[in-house]
Parts: sequence; C-alpha cells; structure tokens
Amino acid sequence: MDWLLLAPLTDGERAQVLSTALPRRFARGEVILHEGDPADSLHLVSKGRLAVRSLTPDGDAVMLNLLVPGDYFGELALLHPERTSHRTATVLALEPAETLSLTAAAFRQLCETHPRVDHLLTTLLARRVEELSKRLLEALYVGLDRRVYRRLVELCDVYGTQDDVSIIPLTQDQLADLVGGTRPSVNQVLQKLAAQNVLVLGRGRIEVRDRAMLSRRAGV
Repeated sequence: MDWLLLAPLTDGERAQVLSTALPRRFARGEVILHEGDPADSLHLVSKGRLAVRSLTPDGDAVMLNLLVPGDYFGELALLHPERTSHRTATVLALEPAETLSLTAAAFRQLCETHPRVDHLLTTLLARRVEELSKRLLEALYVGLDRRVYRRLVELCDVYGTQDDVSIIPLTQDQLADLVGGTRPSVNQVLQKLAAQNVLVLGRGRIEVRDRAMLSRRAGV
C-alpha cells in the first residue's frame, strides 16, 4: 500500500514508520474503535472499507464518512501527547479489513529520531481540515440533488466498475447520512434516477448504470 500522506518522508523514514506500526485485522461488522474511547493511536487503512459513525444529540448513529485503503484515522491522538484525548467517532469495518496502528508513544519516539516525521502530523491535520471545509461549504450552498450525484460518483470510485456497472453495497440510510439529508428526500432523488435508468435500486445496494450522466449532473 502506497499512502499518499507518507509522501513527504524519505524512503528510510517511511520504512521506519511502517516497521513501527502494528498490523491489525478486523472481521466484517467489527468495531475498530468506539466514540469516547481514549485516543492513543493513529490507524493507516491497508485493506477493506470502514465506516466512520457518530451519535447525534438525539442519540441516533449516523455515518459521517467512508474510509478506503490509503486513508487514515485517529490523528487527534497524536496532537496532545501530554494529555489524554478521546475518540470523536466510532469506526467499524464494512468488510474484512486491515490497518496499521501507530501509537502516540511510538510516534513521539520517531519524531525524536527522525525530525521530518513531525511534519507528518501537520500534513494529516491540514488534509482533514480541507476535507471538512469542503463538506461544510457543500452542505450550505449545494442542493440535495447535486450532493446525491456527487456522493454516488465518489462511491463509484470507491467500489470500482465492472462491465460498466458500479455496485455500491450501502443502504439508502447510509447514503443519506453521507449526503447530509433525510432518507425520504434522498430516496426521491434515487427514484428519479432509477426511472431514468441511471441506476437500479436493490436491497442494501445501489447499482449505478450510467456514471457519465451522474458526473455531468454533479458537475465533476
């Protein structure tokens, strides 16, 4: 796995980071970490797809993000080594998955030995702020229909295409969480797309048949 976030490091520093990290394996549906748990490690995703979930003030669990190989999570554990921080979301495996876990203590040791590794944390946080800012602007100024189109295009990239069809094994509730809309409103958009033969709706899955059309409507 070639993690883009490790690109600023030299080959030697990158090898040092990866040799220090601990390999972890998770079964489908297994929780990797719980919201509110003590945060003491960074995870690099090497296999599988993971859901990032959080609780709303009403106590409902919503899916905030989808992580794929090459992604990372838990970087806040490295931000304040002098105090205990806590996980801000729950992460679970949507399929058999593997990560490399780097403890905060190991990261501090690496920074002392290889000062350039310290820049890794800055890169992690800058990328995360950029992602959050983009989603916030989208939620404020982009209509629901276009947000649905954009998430579907992104999910086509995540799950790939075979014979011009992308099979997205997510429920409409999960898609609504990612879009930032209600299930009924997102379902209306999906039903229109299904009537236009852009996609086919199934139980716990969405089959995209015309990604080009989605891309044009999404403006991407």
